[in-house]
Amino acid sequence: MDRASVCIPAGALASDLRTAFRRARTLGVKGVELDVRAELDGGRISATGVRQLRKWLADEGLVVAALRFPTRGGYADSERLEARIEGTKRALDLAHGLGTAVVTNHVGPIPAEDSPAWVVMLGALRDLAGWSERAGATLCAEAGRASPADLLRLVAALPEGGLGCTLVTGALVVHGHDPAAAAAELAGIVRHVWLTDAVPGTFAGHGRATVLGRGDVDIAATLGALEERGYRGWLGLEVVDGSDAGGELAAAISRLALV
Repeated sequence: MDRASVCIPAGALASDLRTAFRRARTLGVKGVELDVRAELDGGRISATGVRQLRKWLADEGLVVAALRFPTRGGYADSERLEARIEGTKRALDLAHGLGTAVVTNHVGPIPAEDSPAWVVMLGALRDLAGWSERAGATLCAEAGRASPADLLRLVAALPEGGLGCTLVTGALVVHGHDPAAAAAELAGIVRHVWLTDAVPGTFAGHGRATVLGRGDVDIAATLGALEERGYRGWLGLEVVDGSDAGGELAAAISRLALV
């Protein structure tokens, strides 16, 4: 696996982004993910700040692979929904400014189509789909907590290209899904991948994350399914044990090189 296709969460390496970018370069990767809420002032960063970030990235030979915009609630949750939508729009605008077309977030539980919550979710995501088209970046729903079948049902109800998918392999295992099968099923909408690992619990949704290679994710099969269907995007890694983030990421990168 080419390191050029691997991206890592910058914030796991250092709280100071300039230092984080330097450490990312030493790992041999070309892409980083940034957390909009934790690292970019919720998307309120100034144009000057964007230019400074792009300079630091260029100095280290890096690009932004994706922005993360984690929210507590989903897009069918009416509590603080308007603030959630406005924050997502800021993240989409910022993504374009930083040179990426991907903003990741969970969308929350996907309701049945005869539920009032379904109407709420469609209204929010249609609004964001229109904004995405103008911004040049796409919201990508995390497949894991949301099942592949539900995600496809949701995407089919939205304007074409209005919602993408981030394949989260570890979360898929935890929620009782086969990541390789999900990669095949969702191939048409996958825009980003988090190559994470996990072991399932007794009940769906009750597993735990593990260091890459120590869980139940069949890495080779998942990568094979993605490659067969023409995926050429980023493979994002996660840190499970924060005591040595750099060492954990280096080990994961080395493991991928053998696949």
